Amino acid sequence: MLQAVGWGGYLVLRTVSSVSNALTVEGVIQPIIESIVGYCITLLLSTLYGVYRRLPPITGILLTLATLLLATLLYAVLNAFSFSFIRMAEPGISVALVFASMFLNFTVLAGWSALYFGINFYLIVEQQADQMHALEHQASSAQLAMLRYQLNPHFLFNTLNSISTLVLLKQTERANIMLSRLASFLRYTLANEPTAHVTMAQEVETLKLYLEIEKMRFDERLRTHFEVDPRVAKARLPSLLLQPLVENAIKYAVTPQEEGADITLSARLAGERVQISVSDTGPGLIENKSRPTLSTGVGLANIKERLAQAYGPDHRFEARSNPGVGFSVEIEIPFQIEEPNREAA
Repeated sequence: MLQAVGWGGYLVLRTVSSVSNALTVEGVIQPIIESIVGYCITLLLSTLYGVYRRLPPITGILLTLATLLLATLLYAVLNAFSFSFIRMAEPGISVALVFASMFLNFTVLAGWSALYFGINFYLIVEQQADQMHALEHQASSAQLAMLRYQLNPHFLFNTLNSISTLVLLKQTERANIMLSRLASFLRYTLANEPTAHVTMAQEVETLKLYLEIEKMRFDERLRTHFEVDPRVAKARLPSLLLQPLVENAIKYAVTPQEEGADITLSARLAGERVQISVSDTGPGLIENKSRPTLSTGVGLANIKERLAQAYGPDHRFEARSNPGVGFSVEIEIPFQIEEPNREAA
């Protein structure tokens, strides 16, 4: 297509130049022949240049220059013959006529060659950029999968520890119920792609499934509240993004207090952003000590990294503490409804 467009433009320019003084049949035929010959020669050049590009640089450059000179000479000879055949009483080729055509023919073929290599260089750069983008996407997906898979072993360790305690206390019925709920939770989490985005409604249901397990341990000491704006029910976010926050709240708010604590999850729509908050009524931060991360080291740092991988700089993560009153984490992400390439199973 580029060949056709280029030589079509050349034909128009040469025709206009030839008939600018007087409209004659010769003035139209000559540019047509030049364009056809040039089109055929450059088709051959494109094939040869494609071979030269795979050779070592010095060899390729020398062969390209030699081929360009030979193609120019061939083009000049053919144009000189067609010119003499159309415009001269006695057709024939002379050295003077060939050299008269050399400059224009060399300019045309050299310009074509420059465009050929320029366009191919651009296509190679574009291909490499696409490959780099694909590799970055694969690396990002692998890192997201790694971060996501960190959560299951951690939660599984804590839950199995609780089940072990119930067995030691001979509370077999409670242990069986907890095992059943654990199986349901793991079945749901393992069924989803690790890099998938789920809806807010799915994330809340997963949290409720998780909290059913935890309530087996804490009974009335664990009090949960969900305040989810219906408008964000279909908003998408990385799967199990909020589960470590709830687990953190249980560990550092519910566990150390005899009366337990309240854990509140709220999500609301603010323009084109989804604002999510997980707060508790625990002791918060005391004496400027940093709140510990989860026992396996995958807590807040894991969530920050997953947000960075999923949204880049287009998100906000903020932890707040009021000593003696509670601790909260606020997350703000773009309001996205559809992500077909990363949808959960």
